[in-house]
Amino acid sequence: MRRSQLPGSLRLLCAGGGEGGGDRRGRGRSGGGSSGWSGTGSRPLTMRCWSWLLVFVLPTACAALRSPTVYTNHWAVEVLGGPAEADRVASAHGYLNLGQIGNLENYYHFYHSKTFKRSTFSSRGTHTFLRMDPKVKWLQQQEVKRRVKRRAQSEAHSIYFNDPIWSNMWYMHCGDKHSRCRSEMNVPAAWKRGYTGKNVVVTILDDGIERTHPDLVANYDAYASYDVNGNDYDPSPRYDASNENKHGTRCAGEVAASANNSYCIVGIAYNAKIGGIRMLDGDVTDVVEAKSLGIRPNYIDIYSASWGPDDDGKTVDGPGRLAKQAFEYGIKKGRQGLGSIFVWASGNGGREGDYCSCDGYTNSIYTISVSSTTENGYKPWYLEECASTLATTYSSGAFYEGKIVTTDLRQRCTDGHTGTSVSAPMVAGIIALALEANNQLTWRDVQHLLVKTSRPAHLKASDWKVNGAGHKVSHLYGFGLVDAEGIVIEAKKWKAVPSQHTCIAASDKRPRIIPIEQTLRTTALTNACADHFDQRVVFLEHVVVRLSISHPRRGDLQIHLISPSGTKSQLLARRLLDHSNDGFTNWEFMTVHCWGEKAEGEWTLEIHDIPSQVRNPEKQGKLKEWSLILYGTAEHPYNTFSSHQSRSRMLEISAPELEPSKTALFHKQVEATEDEEDYTAPSIQGSPNILQTSVCHPECGDKGCDGPKADQCLNCIHFSLGSIKTGRKCVNVCPLGYFGDSISKRCRRCSRGCETCMGRSQNQCLSCRRGFYYHQELNTCVTLCPAGFYADESQKYCFKCHPNCKKCIDEPEKCTLCKEGFSLAGGSCILDCAPGTYFNSELIKCEKCHSTCQTCVGPGKEECVYCVNNFKIHEKKCVPGCNEGFYFAKVPGFLQKVCTRCEENCLHCEGSSKNCVKCKAGFMLLGNTCVANDTCSNAAEMFCEMVKSNNLCERKLFTQLCCRTCLLAG
Repeated sequence: MRRSQLPGSLRLLCAGGGEGGGDRRGRGRSGGGSSGWSGTGSRPLTMRCWSWLLVFVLPTACAALRSPTVYTNHWAVEVLGGPAEADRVASAHGYLNLGQIGNLENYYHFYHSKTFKRSTFSSRGTHTFLRMDPKVKWLQQQEVKRRVKRRAQSEAHSIYFNDPIWSNMWYMHCGDKHSRCRSEMNVPAAWKRGYTGKNVVVTILDDGIERTHPDLVANYDAYASYDVNGNDYDPSPRYDASNENKHGTRCAGEVAASANNSYCIVGIAYNAKIGGIRMLDGDVTDVVEAKSLGIRPNYIDIYSASWGPDDDGKTVDGPGRLAKQAFEYGIKKGRQGLGSIFVWASGNGGREGDYCSCDGYTNSIYTISVSSTTENGYKPWYLEECASTLATTYSSGAFYEGKIVTTDLRQRCTDGHTGTSVSAPMVAGIIALALEANNQLTWRDVQHLLVKTSRPAHLKASDWKVNGAGHKVSHLYGFGLVDAEGIVIEAKKWKAVPSQHTCIAASDKRPRIIPIEQTLRTTALTNACADHFDQRVVFLEHVVVRLSISHPRRGDLQIHLISPSGTKSQLLARRLLDHSNDGFTNWEFMTVHCWGEKAEGEWTLEIHDIPSQVRNPEKQGKLKEWSLILYGTAEHPYNTFSSHQSRSRMLEISAPELEPSKTALFHKQVEATEDEEDYTAPSIQGSPNILQTSVCHPECGDKGCDGPKADQCLNCIHFSLGSIKTGRKCVNVCPLGYFGDSISKRCRRCSRGCETCMGRSQNQCLSCRRGFYYHQELNTCVTLCPAGFYADESQKYCFKCHPNCKKCIDEPEKCTLCKEGFSLAGGSCILDCAPGTYFNSELIKCEKCHSTCQTCVGPGKEECVYCVNNFKIHEKKCVPGCNEGFYFAKVPGFLQKVCTRCEENCLHCEGSSKNCVKCKAGFMLLGNTCVANDTCSNAAEMFCEMVKSNNLCERKLFTQLCCRTCLLAG
């Protein structure tokens, strides 16, 4: 009770005085005694009642006016006989003498460990015996006294902790209001509202945490911890001389270091439970990551990770198959279906020109990617930019700017914690405060809260922009500096956002060349799955572009996405150190810059190729395919009423009960609330005086309606579908086979074969019906692809053949007929080169053959097809004459004669391999054949004559038996 709430008389009594301003002198006996007390007479009955009432009420009321006295376990004691006697007295009664009090002789400071540190009751027991000791002249149990600095107070009293480094935590509070320190994160303000992280569990995924650290031991949670590297339950780091495994312990202190324990620092959520997953001190595999991300998802609320792929400006990497499944399981099943919360540091590759969209962890819709800023709001040297960053905290900067203090290995403290590693645990701690305020927040609720409450504050960036939903956003800082007080205030009253819808808004598999030093633009016009109620996205959250690109140097690429509202997100910036020719294969780039915008409309993807000096400028990249995936809600996430509620509300108002002016005012208020047109329904039968008012269909225009259905509108907001004969109705998006005419606001039929189109002409198709192919050059739908195009059966597109092909099948470069001036070679059409040249497929031009070649397939002398005049082909080379043992002969498949080998043992032959004219040494010429000098003889003369007469000498066996007779016979 405040003093001003007590009756005036009671206030005076509590102050020590009576009625009449504390004047106790009674009135004289002789003077007008009827209204006062008589000196000796009895008091009136009413006065006696008041006296008894005051006896019981006064002590209680007076006590309520004073703050309760808080007694400590410290005593001031006056002891005669000096310090030795004081020690003896203290020991005899169970006290510890902490020494003389200042310069006061015989006054000592006693401490009793078994007494409550702070209590509203003074102590008895052994303390009474101390008072009775003959050496003790005086003692007093110490009370806590309130003292304030005598200066003008412009705001609520600042919070004070006895932790020794609390004063250095500039990013949490400002001790001196005139200093440059800033505290826009408003953490102490959240504490003052009573939120310190109670009953929230945070786990650090890192190299372990020092669970015995004095600043962590009180909040350490063994059930939220595990050693994946060692496969046990102790996440303590491995100690070495360099203290390499300090990272996790430093992150843990930021989140949940104990408060008021006279050690190190104060954690942001200093009453939260803190655990550690040791998983970085060993080989990090997909299994290790999946295990770590999936430990006790129904117990752990928040997983904080300050690691990722190399921040070297050239790596493109992300979670593997198992880790992706662990993320998905966490957001679907974790926290009893509310979803695990994954907080990730955005990366420290700023000096190397890295871009965090090449990190698949920070680029995921399931993680909260956190950036950093310096004390003065500048971009730190290590900061990576990207469109997936959601929010920002303070961290280290230049050498002259403030640093972050936290817990360290070997039970120490440090101011050496730097980079975005600082920021992820800070946000994890702030989210813990929000979960204490509302433990029913889903993983998407938390992201919405960060978008809604983070503020640009004093953060300096040239790319701040306001998106189509009114959010200020930057590639450096996301939606700005986190606000702990703002998020707990919003969390306390937060209503869960509608269910998440996923819409594959576009999928384009048409390959396109990326022109050098120009911009490739491709657009996608989408209704954001309006035809599928369980996929429809009206209000955006995350937007993902999945694409495949082949490119000779990946680091030369820049990619932007432009939303229907005109918000431009940079999905990729040039990375000067990325020399890879791997390109991108189904890589997902994510942006949050369109958060809250309308999804429907035209999206534009821009790819810009700026060649570096070390790249062959003639080599071009190719966009193979890309898809646009929209995540969001069908209803506004912050509406207080659901769409069903807003459309079904009905008012029944008795006409005579309201005056006409009040009736009009009432309906005006209803319209402002509903933001929809009303229609007057037929009166309820038997109740002619009841005015029944209901809302028109949401697609009805400003002229109202005759009833609640879409076919009862008098005009339409978007489009009218149908005709007078078949009936018309208002629709948000025209169905397949129709397009929306924005001038007449009608759905008009597309040309034959078109499934979607932009106009009625046959060359205004966007996609085709079944049985038709889409001709990408003419924007028409055809049953057969014309010459120069091939039919892709999977996509039902007519894709253009290679420019050299007259006809092709299945692939652009799988030619079946070439254009004039080209020849078919292995399914490719190569240029017909002039005599003496050949086609170089790498340089795509004709080059000279070897000097001896008339035609060739390559530059070498062994790659000739035909030789120049007076040269002949010998063993794939052009030579002026054949070597010994060869002769000129015509060979099938060659227009020129080639050097052909003579028969064995023949040194020179003419016209035929069997027409030998000169034998090798050791052989003699018999007829036209070379035989060994000592082997040519007859088996038997009579037998050989029979062989000769029967013409059997042509057979090799008989030639050997009757060598002389057969060879002489020719």
